Amino acid sequence: MAEGSKLQLFVKASTDGETIGHCPFCQRLFMVLLLKGVPFTLTTVDTKRSLDVLKDFAPGAQLPVLLYGGEPKTDTIKIEEFLEDTLAPPEFPSLAPTYKESALAGNDVFHRFSAYIKNPTPAQDEALRRGLLKALQRLDKFLNTPLDYELARDPQLAISCRRFLDGDQMTLADCNLLPKLNIVNVVCQHYRQAGIPKDLQGIGRYLECANEAKEFQYTCPNRQEIIQAYRGVVRQPK
Repeated sequence: MAEGSKLQLFVKASTDGETIGHCPFCQRLFMVLLLKGVPFTLTTVDTKRSLDVLKDFAPGAQLPVLLYGGEPKTDTIKIEEFLEDTLAPPEFPSLAPTYKESALAGNDVFHRFSAYIKNPTPAQDEALRRGLLKALQRLDKFLNTPLDYELARDPQLAISCRRFLDGDQMTLADCNLLPKLNIVNVVCQHYRQAGIPKDLQGIGRYLECANEAKEFQYTCPNRQEIIQAYRGVVRQPK
């Protein structure tokens, strides 16, 4: 598969109609393709003006959409599975995590965040905030707990120093979690004046490593895009 034209990814455009917009699922697949190292064409779709760009091959589909050899694929998880099966070793790296726990780590963070940030009842705020904090603490504990391969190298290791969920290389687990974790941090900083707590050092290390990786850095929407996307759903404190 030498030509980028064989593989096309359609993602949501930002408010300027051209750059990457706010959509964690679009970012997830964009990261997967960059990590695979495969040539592909990226098209940003202005959902307010030009959804008809999809009408010939995926009418009514939600973004992201993948075109592979002219065949449309429209479900994020199925697209990810398809890419993992099609772009397989030895030509392309496998992105499946080694440890099952890596794929599950942080899987309740975004749900807890959404319940907290969209909550219409001020009296429930504190309980929902605590629920989000507990989910973040569980993720932090996982990131700080050495994995088996680290303990095999150093049985005395007390705190992990790995860069990502499953080790020092990004996997599908990171492509799923990092876009969401970035949204949590940006939105809570802006609308609740408190992002992810600094004392959660495992998450701090994780986000720092992500920000150094071009696969994350290059696929991130602008902060203002994320803030704008949540403007209509966040209850503003009185």
